[in-house]
Parts: sequence; structure tokens; C-alpha cells
Amino acid sequence: MVTVLTIAGSDSSGGAGIQADLKTFSAFGVYGAAVITALTAQNTVGVQDVMEVKEDFVEKQLDSVLSDLEMNAVKIGMVFKKETIKVIAEKLIEYNTKNIVLDPVIFSKSGNSLIEDDAVLILKEKLIPICDVITPNVYEAESLSGFSIRNTEDMKKASEILYSLGCKAVIIKGGHLQSDAVDVLYDCKEFKILKGKKISGGNPHGTGCTFSSALAAGLALGLSTGDAFQRAKEYVAGAIKNSIAVGEGFNVMNHMYKFF
Repeated sequence: MVTVLTIAGSDSSGGAGIQADLKTFSAFGVYGAAVITALTAQNTVGVQDVMEVKEDFVEKQLDSVLSDLEMNAVKIGMVFKKETIKVIAEKLIEYNTKNIVLDPVIFSKSGNSLIEDDAVLILKEKLIPICDVITPNVYEAESLSGFSIRNTEDMKKASEILYSLGCKAVIIKGGHLQSDAVDVLYDCKEFKILKGKKISGGNPHGTGCTFSSALAAGLALGLSTGDAFQRAKEYVAGAIKNSIAVGEGFNVMNHMYKFF
């Protein structure tokens, strides 16, 4: 059985984080395991509070699953503290994990910071260099690269800066720009640009988590980075198009839209 691990925070409303990741894995037909890095008091309106899971317990979770399950890919989402980042990097190296996808979660959709300031530097120094693909949105790419992004050409330049941090490929998601939904993949050899029309009324909760999980699932299934990129974008577009209202804030993605 193809197995994928998500290392991320829990979303109590079920639209993002661990919950979105596991739904996505199921939609792709892969088995999902989970290591929880933080608990959030969160709903469709915003994030009310965050409680960290201590790094020693994150380490115990990692040892438990990685010593028992053979992972075909790993997706990393919310990592709140620098100590947790260091533990994750050390354990993924120790267990020689492959197909590591990092969604560098820095801000929530409502604008809340989801990582401590001093942890961003450790993210760049310890975690990004061991990743196969990182998938920041425009705001996260700006924060990590120090480069202002206004258009596709800026996305290309920022992706080159992020690639220099040591990862094998960078995907910058351009959905926050005013133009169409343009995403850019850079793997040192070439740029691959995927364009899509913005879906009317489609600004749901959990898009970044879902995209990175879909990408990891595709890599686990043996797809190339480019093919996994395209399949993930198509899946997310469908989940947005079929998004549903469950609360008073943002809609949530319909991860199972293909099945019912």
C-alpha cells in the first residue's frame, strides 16, 4: 500500500491542516499517517488560539510511525517552533525519507501568524535543504525570499532565490495575485507554468494544505514532479469549484467531490 505521512497542525474545524491532508490522501487512494505538531482553536472565521505539541512528543510520534511504516512521501505543514523544526529535520534524515514536500505555513488565510519569528530562520537552514519540493504561496514566498512579488516574472525570480536554499524544486502558488491563478514550478532546469481561471466565489479554507498533500500523494504514486504538480492543481481546482459552506466564514474545500 502506498503510504504518505503528514506532519502538521490540527484544524479543529476540519478544513485545513491534518484533517485536510488525510482527506486528500484518501481521495488519491493512498494511506495517510499523521504526526501532529500543534493544536489550533480554529473555525471558518479564523484562528482563535494555537497550542504547541512539545518537540519531545513530536519526536516520539515520528519514531513510532517511521520505525513501523514505510513512507513513500512526507508532507510537512504547520511547524510552530524552531525546536520542532530541528527534530523533524533530524528524524527525516535519520529514517532516510523520500519525496519530502514542505508547505511553509507562515500565515493563516485570515492573516494570523502560525509560526514563531525565530523559527523561520531555522526553517530555511534546517528543513528546506532536505526537501524535494517546497510550496509557498505568494505571501510566504515573499517572507522567505525577501523579494516582492507582483506578477509571474517576480514569481520566477523568487523561486530561484528559494531554490538556492537547497531544495530540489520550488512551486510558488499565485492564487493571491490579482490575475488568473498562475502557479510556477522551478527545478533549476526549467520553469513550468500552470495557468487556471480563478473560480468565482472560490476562496475557501485549506487550499494550501490540500495542494501540498495532493502533490505528495502524486509523488508517492510515482509521478514526476511536473506531473504531480499538474494533477494537484487540477484536484484543488475541482475541490474549490465544489467547495461548501459549513460555517459563517470561509467555505471549505470538498475533498471528496469526485465521489459524490
